Amino acid sequence: MQRVTITLEEDLLDELDSLSKLRGYQNRSETIRDLVRAGLQKASTKMGRGECVAALIYVYDHSARDLAQRLTRNFHHHHDISLATLHVHLDDDTCMEVTALKGSTGEVQHFADHIIAERGVRYGQVVVIPKQEHKGRRKTG
Repeated sequence: MQRVTITLEEDLLDELDSLSKLRGYQNRSETIRDLVRAGLQKASTKMGRGECVAALIYVYDHSARDLAQRLTRNFHHHHDISLATLHVHLDDDTCMEVTALKGSTGEVQHFADHIIAERGVRYGQVVVIPKQEHKGRRKTG
């Protein structure tokens, strides 16, 4: 590892310390490493580079005209990146699905954006995780 010196404003350092305590980090370096990894992941995702895995979460009105058929058709056309889907009935008209995706970041992001934009989908979000080997400890939570 290499040592890097950074300068932070007092209020930003206070926020960093609060986050460290909240998440149970042992020191500021661990917190900063995870924040840098998350920032690099986000930048990589926006550029659409490399391979990834992702979780696509969306809520939709199952009674919306032809929506279920359109969603099924989209997933069949992209069977190479769609691994599995969990379907949950939230109420009489609303369903939530969580789909695991795997493939090139650009293709996965494009597919997820297309699903979220379908008429009848009320909410959607995709969490993209670059498929890279990282050295060192990665803390979750």
